[in-house]
Amino acid sequence: MNTAIPRALGANFLGHAPDWYKLTIVGFLILNPIVALTAGPFVAGWLLVIEFIFTLAMALKCYPLQPGGLLAIEAVVIGLTSADAVYRETEHNFPVILLLIFIVAGIWFLRDMLLYVFCRILLGVRSKRLLALLFCGAAAFLSAFLDALTVTAMVIAVAEGFYRIYQRVASGQRDAVSSGWIDDGSVPELHRQDLDQFRAFLRSLVMHAAVGTALGGVCTLVGEPQNLLIGKEAGWQFTEFFLRVAPVSLPVLMVGLTTCFLLESTRWFGYGTELSPAVREVLQEHQHQTDKARTLGARCALVVQALAACLLIVALGFHLAEVGLIGLLIIVLATALNGVVEEQRLGQAFEAALPFTALLVVFFVIVAVIQDQALFSPFTDWVLTLEGRVQVLMYFVAAGVLSAISDNVFVGTVYITQAKNALLAGAISREQFNLLAVAINTGTNITSVATPNGQAAFLFLLTSALAPLIRLSYGGMVWMALPYTVTMTTTALLAVMFLL
Repeated sequence: MNTAIPRALGANFLGHAPDWYKLTIVGFLILNPIVALTAGPFVAGWLLVIEFIFTLAMALKCYPLQPGGLLAIEAVVIGLTSADAVYRETEHNFPVILLLIFIVAGIWFLRDMLLYVFCRILLGVRSKRLLALLFCGAAAFLSAFLDALTVTAMVIAVAEGFYRIYQRVASGQRDAVSSGWIDDGSVPELHRQDLDQFRAFLRSLVMHAAVGTALGGVCTLVGEPQNLLIGKEAGWQFTEFFLRVAPVSLPVLMVGLTTCFLLESTRWFGYGTELSPAVREVLQEHQHQTDKARTLGARCALVVQALAACLLIVALGFHLAEVGLIGLLIIVLATALNGVVEEQRLGQAFEAALPFTALLVVFFVIVAVIQDQALFSPFTDWVLTLEGRVQVLMYFVAAGVLSAISDNVFVGTVYITQAKNALLAGAISREQFNLLAVAINTGTNITSVATPNGQAAFLFLLTSALAPLIRLSYGGMVWMALPYTVTMTTTALLAVMFLL
């Protein structure tokens, strides 16, 4: 009895996570207060950041909400931050929370139309290189006018739809209930190689699209949340923002698309996997059967979803309302006009977004620790001592390095605020401030593709239901993003040096 209780508690702790992982988290929880007391809160804060990144890296072992949440709670308890600071950080990012809750759910109600369109693209374009360019280019174009999270939600919905179709056919469960996923054990050995190849195929397309959101997001005022803040502090409207950033963003866009083409041609870094004939045949058959069985009501539903998608793009492009509220508008229209009024069916749409929303709030605790303990101050104080072109270059480098390990919105906020204060204090000229604003915008957007914790869109992809299905891990994302990180960052660095 005495040993049974600890065993039961140990089995319940973090569920099915490996024992070594559980012990590691326990070790973190024991170590943090000791480090805070002996080495001070600054060192303990950096240790916490590293530990939280570890939980993200092990997302396929255990969803980061629970281990990361335990670390976040401890951070508040031992005084690295306060509950009030966490609340302020959460309140400051409330538009992002609204976006996650309502936009992701809104995309869920457009998934039939998205699958209809992308299935025809997938089957109509035989060249994988061209298909990769289409995914990357389309994501870049949409992200220039929509939020990257919105575009990522679309990509996830489409990839999940493709995966579900083939997996059910391969397992012999064509007529199975549409909800839930099928274990690989139900897939005959004959089809497992095709399923693994299909996973690699989807992984490459999803990663091309994810990088595309960064390529387009850097270009415009509405492309990323920090862009709006930077544009506001600089006093730039949509056109001026685009033109000032263009000397850096457009060369990076061209190099990014070229990198996409070369990766598919060389098949390096996990890219280049083709769609197997067996999978193509399954998708073609599914398309044919679906088209044949589609009723007039279903056709009307597709039209409504297409119109709702157009409204979404227009409303977000012109920023007619807060992004999350536009998502709520899409939910109301797409459900009311398609007869989806049952509470249970509505609830399914929010299942994908709410766990990540909770994880994002946990992330805000880490951001609050970074802010309260001034973890970035040594970097920012040093950069402000520099002058001229060197200062602009180092702003780009410093913003880029920190954005690769932390939230790029937070990094952008910290740096543009410091630059604006320096301008108001007369420490820098208006022309220098404009150059710094461009460096901050490009630094936070471009280099943040290096890791999933740099951009919310990448983190959302990593922690989505799709990631384990296509075997996309933290390390896998870093590896597949590496060539993009190198080529895009190098191009942006040279552009900042010679073209600004």
